[in-house]
Amino acid sequence: MLCGSISGYKRRRCIVVPAPNLPQRQSLVAQTAAFLKTQLAAGEWRDWLPSERVLCELLQVSRNTLRAALGQLQAEGFIESVHGSGNRIVASAAPRPPAARAGDVALLTPEPVERLRPMQSLWIDDMRALLSERGVRLRVFHGQQYFAANPGPALHKLVTRHPHGCWILMLAQEAMQRWFVKHAIPCIVAGSTYPGLDLPFRDLDHRAMCRHAAGVLLGLGHRRLVMLTVKSGRAGDLASEEGFLAGVRQSRRSDAEALVVHHDASVAGVAHAVRRILKLQPAPTAWVVTNPHYYLAAAGWLAAAGGRIPHDVSMISRDDDPFLAFLVPEPARYCVGPHVMAKALLRPVLDLLKGAGVTQRSGLIMPKFLRGGSIAPPRGG
Repeated sequence: MLCGSISGYKRRRCIVVPAPNLPQRQSLVAQTAAFLKTQLAAGEWRDWLPSERVLCELLQVSRNTLRAALGQLQAEGFIESVHGSGNRIVASAAPRPPAARAGDVALLTPEPVERLRPMQSLWIDDMRALLSERGVRLRVFHGQQYFAANPGPALHKLVTRHPHGCWILMLAQEAMQRWFVKHAIPCIVAGSTYPGLDLPFRDLDHRAMCRHAAGVLLGLGHRRLVMLTVKSGRAGDLASEEGFLAGVRQSRRSDAEALVVHHDASVAGVAHAVRRILKLQPAPTAWVVTNPHYYLAAAGWLAAAGGRIPHDVSMISRDDDPFLAFLVPEPARYCVGPHVMAKALLRPVLDLLKGAGVTQRSGLIMPKFLRGGSIAPPRGG
């Protein structure tokens, strides 16, 4: 008996194998191949077959039997084997996905939503709600393989197996953005794009924020400033460094100095970076930190070393998250509601779903500066 679970494994179908003249194993291979072809014709799978393990469990056959049946389908031109990826369905062997899939939106992130920063999770929820009101589904995909130095094979497999009318790229590295440009797949970057890449994007104006932060600290009398940031290579972080350095360089304070200290995004990495900063002579009296989590870690390590905010060090967080309001002193930071990012992305996403061009390719949002209690004039300044 050959059993298969059809349509999302919600029901099971059993095919009774009649007593054949051929050996039992050969008959089971033929029946397996026939069943797979029936499912291909019905459009049960799109673009790729499930893995061999899944098919064996689904059809209750051995791997040897399944591989023999797959070999028969390959010989007949129904599928082709792609090394390292699986079995691709030949276009003529199965219908394309229904047109309704073109109305779906996919969002791609390196981490699951629950592991993103709270503010990021909130605007994703807002985006899902805004799209749902218009009858559009938002589906989230995640995985570090899509953000690797060479993401092409993983992205090709993902986009082929899960076609969508528009992709939202979050925290996208340059290699990912280049891949989407090369393959002309409708997408928008929730972040900043790299030079030479013509993709629509919406992001906070990191350059302007960090330039403003440098100006605020210089205006308070600080002359030795440091930016504490992760070495991510992301366009927004690079723009932050440029804005911070430009803010100090272009100021009227000829004695002002600025430097950038990188860390590896770990607690230990932040601790090492803080120790490096504290050893500098003369010690910087004002810090700009590019992430709320890094701000929290830096403030903790500074306190452990005997430093006080803002008595010894003034500190600004480039980004906001709800938990910062509970820190004492409350951090100076740049605030924007999650609905602002969701609304900024909504119109270009809907345009891409319609097959129309995005008229406003770029969109930079300048958040509101919240002064908080973490900045003050330097001691003796």
